[in-house]
Amino acid sequence: MATVLFALFLLLAAINIGYFLAFFSFSGSESSEAYATSFPVSVIVCAKNEALNLQNFLPSILEQDYPNFEVIVINDASSDNTLDIIEEFQQIDPRIKMVNVVNNEAFWANKKYALTLGIKKAQNDHLIFTDADCAPQSIHWLQHMASGFSDEKSIVLGYGGYFQYKKSFINKLIRFETLLTAIQYFSYTKLGNPYMGVGRNLAYTSKQFYKQKGFASHLHVRSGDDDLFVNEAATSKNISICDHAESITRSVPKTSIIDWFRQKRRHASVAKFYKTKDKLLLGAFYTTRLFFWTLLVILLSLKIYWQFVLGVLGLTLIIEGIVYFQSANKLDEKDLIWLFPILEPFLILSQLGIFIANTISKPSHWK
Repeated sequence: MATVLFALFLLLAAINIGYFLAFFSFSGSESSEAYATSFPVSVIVCAKNEALNLQNFLPSILEQDYPNFEVIVINDASSDNTLDIIEEFQQIDPRIKMVNVVNNEAFWANKKYALTLGIKKAQNDHLIFTDADCAPQSIHWLQHMASGFSDEKSIVLGYGGYFQYKKSFINKLIRFETLLTAIQYFSYTKLGNPYMGVGRNLAYTSKQFYKQKGFASHLHVRSGDDDLFVNEAATSKNISICDHAESITRSVPKTSIIDWFRQKRRHASVAKFYKTKDKLLLGAFYTTRLFFWTLLVILLSLKIYWQFVLGVLGLTLIIEGIVYFQSANKLDEKDLIWLFPILEPFLILSQLGIFIANTISKPSHWK
């Protein structure tokens, strides 16, 4: 029995090492660069009860060093004074265009409906999306994202991180999960298998949107306006990634474990609509990680081949550490580098909890 457990541990370690070796395709690559592009772009921001965030973060979009852009701000049936704030910005800056969405009984509280109206309002073919609680981390954000487009590339994936709160463990866990997710979707894209993007920092052309008939195939799924669209529309040839430090956006993170858990439940509920191969890849990653850590504890507690177990653990952590070190440096998450051996087990347990919770009941959706 001891030999069987150790052999299974070695198999799981090999699978996990294989995943992280694949992640070198992103972590070990050169960061994307901005080029001298000047074609007009439309920035699209969907806001539902986001008055304060618009006041705080919309100026950082208007301050972008890009020659030709408009900002479509969608008031998605807000019950606060979001509409008033948008109108105030319109009076100050003519680049602001507003879409005021009134709840439609057929599309009640559906962000995809609001986004579709915003896309139809846009005057330009190249669309760049972010959220109302997001702030570009550089005045060159638009330049970098626009540089991802070409005659062949109609989808651009960016990194949408979260603001850092130094003394908060939940903040570090949220940001670590976001970092790991980015490592995965950037790596798979580099390897020719794009499967998702995040709406906090995403771009595609209106031509690509209409080619896919918008969100029609998953309109019944209230979440997934970003990842399901990319999962359906992206190919190895029509997508690029934008991972330069100046192309990052950051948004306001949840401050409690319960709120974050609810948010991740919504995100995880969408994954079941991914392509089968993507579900298998993602499921196998988290499943093998869970059993790897479980067997590690069992083998060490029973002192079964413990010297070899520690050796395998050390090798695994070295390979993972290199990936996290390179990726965290690229995406400006440097304070997380040395915490990954602690944060990863917490994240794996959280994923297990999310899976169990979603099996028992359906999560809530877009506000």
